[in-house]
Amino acid sequence: MGDTGPCGPCSEIFYDHGEHLEGGLPGTKNEDGNRFIEIWNLVFMQYEQLSKDKRINLPRPSVDTGMGLERVAALLQGTHDNYETDHFKKLIQSTSDIVKKKPDETNHSSFRVIADHLRASSFLIAEGVLPSNEGRGYVLRRIMRRGMRHSHLLGSKEPVFYNLFETLKNEMSGNYPELKRAESLIKETLKMEEEKFLVLLDRGIKILNEEISKIDNVLPGNVAFKLYDTYGFPLDLTEDILKSKSLSIDTEKFHSLMKESRELAKKNWKGSGDTTIEEIWFSVKDRLGATEFLGYETHQAEGVVVSLLKDNKEVKELKSNDKGMIITNQTPFYAESGGQVGDTGEIVTADFKFQVTDVQKKLGDLFVHYGKVLNGFIKRKDNVEMKIDTDRRDNIRAYHSATHLIHESLRRVLGKHVMQKGSLVEPSRLRFDFSHMKPITNEEVEKIETFVNLMVRKKTDVKTRLMTPNEAVENGALALFGEKYGDEVRVLSMGDDDGQYFSTELCGGTHVKNTGDIGKFKIISQSSIAAGVRRIEALRAEQLEDYLKNKEKLSDISSEKNNEVIKDLSQQIRKFGSTPILETNDQKILIKDLTKQLETIFVKSILEDKSKNIIKNIEINGVKLRLQNVIGLSSKELRKLVDKGKKELVEGIVVVFASKDDKVGIAVGVTDKLTSRFDAVQFVKVGSKIIGGQGGGGRKDFAQAGGQDKSKIDEAVEKIKALI
Repeated sequence: MGDTGPCGPCSEIFYDHGEHLEGGLPGTKNEDGNRFIEIWNLVFMQYEQLSKDKRINLPRPSVDTGMGLERVAALLQGTHDNYETDHFKKLIQSTSDIVKKKPDETNHSSFRVIADHLRASSFLIAEGVLPSNEGRGYVLRRIMRRGMRHSHLLGSKEPVFYNLFETLKNEMSGNYPELKRAESLIKETLKMEEEKFLVLLDRGIKILNEEISKIDNVLPGNVAFKLYDTYGFPLDLTEDILKSKSLSIDTEKFHSLMKESRELAKKNWKGSGDTTIEEIWFSVKDRLGATEFLGYETHQAEGVVVSLLKDNKEVKELKSNDKGMIITNQTPFYAESGGQVGDTGEIVTADFKFQVTDVQKKLGDLFVHYGKVLNGFIKRKDNVEMKIDTDRRDNIRAYHSATHLIHESLRRVLGKHVMQKGSLVEPSRLRFDFSHMKPITNEEVEKIETFVNLMVRKKTDVKTRLMTPNEAVENGALALFGEKYGDEVRVLSMGDDDGQYFSTELCGGTHVKNTGDIGKFKIISQSSIAAGVRRIEALRAEQLEDYLKNKEKLSDISSEKNNEVIKDLSQQIRKFGSTPILETNDQKILIKDLTKQLETIFVKSILEDKSKNIIKNIEINGVKLRLQNVIGLSSKELRKLVDKGKKELVEGIVVVFASKDDKVGIAVGVTDKLTSRFDAVQFVKVGSKIIGGQGGGGRKDFAQAGGQDKSKIDEAVEKIKALI
């Protein structure tokens, strides 16, 4: 158990696998042997451990029990080793076939890691987790890469996880159908991650071998950290490679740099902007209880004011021009949740009018109306009439119903792996995020739109049912991963698919009564918002008509403007003595290509002009220093100049200033051998402060910042020189 929390005495059940195995009874010196294996555990929860020295009785004691499924399987199959069960044997054999190597005493752990980590990775992906650099996605990526590293140790140069998944699916999909449902997503994700990792390995090993040639016995910790931090090369992989060459790492320095990096990250993290729920909502909720929502059946209702708030404090009244919050015993206003924005409208009496601009839920079911008093005043216990903006609500619920049809259409066109990852339902548009590893083709977009519009044209009634979550899933309802559902849920079914509902989902939002109310539908954009997560935006009915009309007008105007831009770019390129490259009829692509061509020519012309590109190579205290000042060049070119300077110096420090119009940029590069003595970030901080910048940022080998005063460049140079 943990240091704090529920606890109590426990009872453990062990199985004796026989005298032929080493190992003693639990609690003896030889307990780590393989003879006695724990298969079951029961914890009799009696206490709450509040601290090291304080423990209280639980109000309701219970028994927490757990059985090791794989250990029981091993027992039944006559082995003490989980990896000797039929399930793992098949995975290990398939791995052996793929890598063309048999397990033995030297490599059997790699085979086991691959089998175990493939299984964990596949199930996480099936549940909607995708590899990323933060949160649970980062945990998944680490699991995958550890397994993939062991594939590399076995000598494989090709994806193993991707090819091994078929065996896993055949072994486990009978009891875990989600593996088949999400098959395409799992395979795509495994393949993409494995290909990325193989590239990373090749790059990292190349750099590591170059560094190995420079050392005797110990790899500097800063090199290992750079491999990890810059190239994503795992420390344990670096250690394995060095071990094979009888070399080691300065791990103390590595961990010191890791600590510095984490502390810096914490220092610079600003947070999401969200704050914890104010304590006031707990006291209000405890006193008032939940708000009754009437908005499924009506757009207008009467209610009693039970609380008034201003500046996050409860008040006795709100008067004219006050901005505040009103809580009533019941409301027709929908509070923002599930991607659907809150309603707007009015709360009124005979001599009072409150404009509702937003409605939010606090602590799950306390509805809070935000807005401004337009005239009059209101007190607690006053009776009020509440009216929502019906036109706005009608648009919102039409878009919300459209998201349900989209979700099912995506699953039918792209595959059952598609799961909703987020949405935004507004009165003027919808946004829908979903799991998918690659862009949707134009053909697929057309199929999705066809499905949705077909359901709209059929004009079928939308059915709402109240069920338990289990009943809902049994009836085919699609539940969203990560969502919390109560004891009773609303099940929305809509669309006619040969006598069956096209879409059935759990949803607490507001919806149309008939699919025909959605109107004509079209996807207007798609994009990637994270690894394995895509976003589509769509319009309907009147908003779609307006969009198409404006698009047509803009298209004509845009075509004329594009021709003017192309002509102008071509003329500028010719002024530099070059010929514009006109190899495509697509205006947008051509503009992009010409712009890039002009930028390249322009930069080259500046760098060739000795009056605009001043380079001084000097030496201070035995350290080579390149000072470069370029006039008329934007700061985005600084990195290239620094990299070029470092390469030419081989060992030294490069300081580059670039000024254009009223802006000036500074960049500093330190070659690898000098990063133990000098930090590019410190140089940049000193220099940027003088030229009117904010300090900038970067790493020991490269840092960059901007400023406003190019007249102070010489002064900044002198301050930097003083640091060497």
